Amino acid sequence: MSTISAASPLEDEIKRETDAHALLCHLEADSSLFLPDQLKRRLLALDALDAGFGGFDFEASTRRTHSRLHQRAKAIRRRLEAANAELYQFVRSDIVRGSRPRALLEWLGSLASENDPGRPGRGFDYCDEFVSGVLQQPEPVEPNLQLSPEMVPYQPTPVRHMVHLIAVTMLAEDDVFVDLGSGLGHVPLLVSMMTGARSLGIELQAGYVASARECAQRLQLSRVRFIAQDVRDADLSRGTVFYLYSPFKGSILSDVLGELRRESRHRPIRICSLGPCTRRVSDERWLKSSELPDIGRITVFDSL
Repeated sequence: MSTISAASPLEDEIKRETDAHALLCHLEADSSLFLPDQLKRRLLALDALDAGFGGFDFEASTRRTHSRLHQRAKAIRRRLEAANAELYQFVRSDIVRGSRPRALLEWLGSLASENDPGRPGRGFDYCDEFVSGVLQQPEPVEPNLQLSPEMVPYQPTPVRHMVHLIAVTMLAEDDVFVDLGSGLGHVPLLVSMMTGARSLGIELQAGYVASARECAQRLQLSRVRFIAQDVRDADLSRGTVFYLYSPFKGSILSDVLGELRRESRHRPIRICSLGPCTRRVSDERWLKSSELPDIGRITVFDSL
């Protein structure tokens, strides 16, 4: 009975070099990658570079082949990232000009058209890469506040859910959108840019609020603001649409829902939720949703 011997470490290394060389040749020969409308292909190429070169320890290697491959990979990565940066700057300039930014809307529509923007799940996709590149918000290295056990660590809302939220709520310029636990402010920023509605982000972590304010100022978004405050102490009297991406639970969530119920006695409001908090929101008898609540997608509740 014959046996198949395992490849030696040297053979594995040579195969990785061959595959990496083939990838680089393919990318270097494809000049269309650098056209403005080829963002998704560039993002795929950057992913391929990460995957293809992850097995090489260039710093420890003494093989000259590795060094040459490394330099070629770095060069193509710089070109891809420069093309992306030029596109992101173009979109930012369009936003600063005011009104509804056509470039942003067209790109989000193009990237989201290949996926169902309302599909279940809270994973990220190319829409998130695009918005992150446009906003250019570094996350604070170390949040300056110890969260209580009922507060949930920050996770940004995937952009496809933001687009879905804007579509199903049909926000108008006279709405006031309030994100309860807004983190870096991606949702209020995008709502303001895409709809013109006034937006407010309420976030306990001052570092996140500072980053969101700086981004809004840089993009000259005058109808969005952020405050560093416990939601339970905030003034919610002007809000018409409230958003919760499961920022807290337990008694904090109960207290906030109680405050929103009191607000609903003065005017109709809507609550949009995503994630586990949707189960708790759906228990509120003063709220009604038009669809079966689903923790994996945006659910909109209307006050009765």
